[in-house]
Amino acid sequence: MRTRTLLPAVLTVASLTVVGCGSGDGPDSGDVAGRASSSAAPETTASDAGTGGGTGAAGASQVPEVLRFTGTTVDGEPFDAATLAGRPTVLWFWAPWCPKCRAQAAETAKVAEEYEGRANVVGVAGLDSQDAMRDFVDQTGTGSFPHLSDEAGEVWKRFEVTEQSRYVILDKDGETVYEGVLPGGEGLSGEVAGLTG
Repeated sequence: MRTRTLLPAVLTVASLTVVGCGSGDGPDSGDVAGRASSSAAPETTASDAGTGGGTGAAGASQVPEVLRFTGTTVDGEPFDAATLAGRPTVLWFWAPWCPKCRAQAAETAKVAEEYEGRANVVGVAGLDSQDAMRDFVDQTGTGSFPHLSDEAGEVWKRFEVTEQSRYVILDKDGETVYEGVLPGGEGLSGEVAGLTG
């Protein structure tokens, strides 16, 4: 009888550990202002280690923990988030079938172009296949900045994102300074401008 009682408890603890809920410092999706302060991130990494995709220039010792992950772009290129260190970074979490994400695309691409060389913009696609992700990038004209193919949701979990159509904005030190929706991307330029001075 004890085994039946103990097993659900052990499975619950194990699943929470896998999801990465341990820090408690993550952004609250119900935060009205969309502000969050988090310096800790899980130590898990995305698959397919590689370099490229970013424009930051920092040594390994200067890379904040939150940017110590790798992945693959929707085009199949390796991506190392360490290359983002030293500059403000916009992470745009989207799904190919999401109309809100589609509505944010033009403004996000505009901000990527406007702040090129001063801030990073990276799309983090999930909740669908890589083919659908590539089609979204082509159809929305957002191919001027990298998009990660996060089919397994590893980067989404790392940043505690639970729904598509969200922005996570990091300052140059990797601190989360904004987390929220920004309908149509409205206000994104202002958030980035405040970080690039």
